[in-house]
Amino acid sequence: MTSTESLPMNPLGTGDPLRLGPYRLLGVLGEGGMGKVYFGQDSAGRTAAVKVLRPELAHDQHLAQRFVREAQMAQAVTSKGVARVLGSQMEGGRPWIATEFLAGPTLDEAIRAYGPMDDPAVRALATALARTLHDIHVAGLVHRDLKPPNIVLTSAGPRVIDFGIARPEHGLTLTTTGQVPVTPGYGAPEQILGQRVGPPADVFSLGAVLAFASSGRRAFDAGHVAAVQYEVVHGEADMAQVSPSLRPLIDPCLAKDPSHRPAPGQIATAFAPPRGAERAWRKGRLADDIKARETGVHQLTTQPGSNTSGTVSRRRLLTTFAAGGTTLAAGGGGVVWWLRRGEDSSDSGTQSKAAPGPFDIPPAVKTPKARTLSPSELQPVIGAKLKPLWGPLPVNAKDSPPAKPVRDVIVFGARNGGLAAHSVVDGKLRWSAPEVVTAGGYISLSDQLIAAVGPGSKLVTFVASTGERKWTAPAQARFLLAADKDSVYVVTTDGRLRAIGRSDAKIRWTVDSPVDALAGGGPRGVVAQDRLLFCASGGDVEAIDTRSGRKVWGFPSKAEVAYAPTVDGDTVYFGGKNLTARRISDGKEIWTTKPYKDYNDDVQTWSTPTVDGGWVYVMCGRWAKRLKVTDGSIAWELSTVGDARSPVLRQGVSAWIMDDRTVEALELSGGKSFASFRPEDHAPVRGFRADGNRVFLMTEESLTALPVI
Repeated sequence: MTSTESLPMNPLGTGDPLRLGPYRLLGVLGEGGMGKVYFGQDSAGRTAAVKVLRPELAHDQHLAQRFVREAQMAQAVTSKGVARVLGSQMEGGRPWIATEFLAGPTLDEAIRAYGPMDDPAVRALATALARTLHDIHVAGLVHRDLKPPNIVLTSAGPRVIDFGIARPEHGLTLTTTGQVPVTPGYGAPEQILGQRVGPPADVFSLGAVLAFASSGRRAFDAGHVAAVQYEVVHGEADMAQVSPSLRPLIDPCLAKDPSHRPAPGQIATAFAPPRGAERAWRKGRLADDIKARETGVHQLTTQPGSNTSGTVSRRRLLTTFAAGGTTLAAGGGGVVWWLRRGEDSSDSGTQSKAAPGPFDIPPAVKTPKARTLSPSELQPVIGAKLKPLWGPLPVNAKDSPPAKPVRDVIVFGARNGGLAAHSVVDGKLRWSAPEVVTAGGYISLSDQLIAAVGPGSKLVTFVASTGERKWTAPAQARFLLAADKDSVYVVTTDGRLRAIGRSDAKIRWTVDSPVDALAGGGPRGVVAQDRLLFCASGGDVEAIDTRSGRKVWGFPSKAEVAYAPTVDGDTVYFGGKNLTARRISDGKEIWTTKPYKDYNDDVQTWSTPTVDGGWVYVMCGRWAKRLKVTDGSIAWELSTVGDARSPVLRQGVSAWIMDDRTVEALELSGGKSFASFRPEDHAPVRGFRADGNRVFLMTEESLTALPVI
């Protein structure tokens, strides 16, 4: 196989772990300043690259957070153009990330081995990368380190890797030493200057990547790093060797002013590759290289003389990699090794695929958005009921917990028992799980899975869109509290708190609850910034460290029922006798409302708040209110049909409220009523939820989807 910078895999050494999560480690693929990358294989024979932070760096909170953030950022992007993260967690105090293997050279390796790309190939590269950047930006992220070593060429096209310094679209990015983490020659001027960085920074990097792919040389280069950075900020790009037909397309990407750079969608349109340009990954010397790597991976992971997958021997593993000349791509402060399996190629024949295992989780599907109504459409029917999108459907149990919309389905307790998921588009049944005990609640795991309580108090999971059964755990679960990227948090049948890992279904910790967690219908919780925040039926609020189960802070909210907390940024909001905003990290009070009394001098209860656009929307008794997030001061309040059992929902341009018989849409700026809906069955309302430009109303008899304004 023709390749450069070949490196055989090394055997495990003293101090190397034998297993991380579900992966048995078979060898060392590479290592760098931050960590090591191991070749791993799970019990079903599926392989992965497992990247782990060095033990001597595990105590460095900044590095550990950056390491874990890499996995979180990559998981947030649902795009075929990025390398998929298979799992991540803490093990022995050290974080690890398991990723797909991408069988192909990085862009810089390919250019060094085979020379610059021709115009059609560059156009195909530009279009694919621009679409991937669009997907990354839609997820609210900026990659911040797009460069040739972070682009792997596969038979299905280029893939972007290494989200080690990816961040949300705001804020500064500095290392602990104050240095700007940017690759010389590819980072945008605003990154070098330490300014706020947005999606245009990735567009600048894309321009530099495309100039390199077309010419084989950097657009900005000099004798040392400082000189390169100076050229990026003040100099002109070296485009002498770039194809003349591509220069007018690449030049705008390299504009010094971020506002002058095109958007990824415009780039994809402008580069419009000719028909068949994607053959660059399928025919020719580069394609032969990719195919040879894919063949090597297939041989490596398939037992000779057998049609079944099994564990690969270490001797065979090392021999195959040493002979195959497989390469490592360095990026993000450590060595990153990627292998993508199960992709079909028209030139590589049909590859054998192992049946998906319980921890092979498909990405979340997109949310189908409904058309919104304009206020003008409502003028003739103000005060009358809205026309449902679908329903009412007699499908839910009378005692079902509130329905939960998860992308393309809405999940609830079925009339005939168990759990049911119906389409949000037309209300038709998608799947059901009659064994589920819905009284224990059900929660979304990154919108990919639904977790619930199953027979024998087990924790059971299903693919949200299809209902496919996935992993189970003997959790002794009574109620589900909340979940984050790492764990699901439950109340056990004996009233303790327990964390179950999402990557291996193993118990992380179990602790005694500081409050009575079995009272009433169980507590309501949320997870943010390593804190499990929940309110028990007695009104006590607790914050638990998700890494250890240790109580961090708490206070009595004096609520008569358990209200779910609401998180926005670094702040958590709790309803009850007062509405209070507190700092998540230590519970420090930011502001608290005074007790509110009605005309009969009775103290009214504050509902679960909703935070949106710098405002807090909340019910207090039958008063709907909008408050400033900064100090809790009231912008408007309106006596309505709503009550404090229900949150105020935000969807479209309205705030939605409900009582036990009616749902009403309020205008945001002043609280004026837009329209209302009263179910025909006149049954008591059990709850309502909103998502995808729909409001879902559940009564004791039926489920209905309403349009939003």
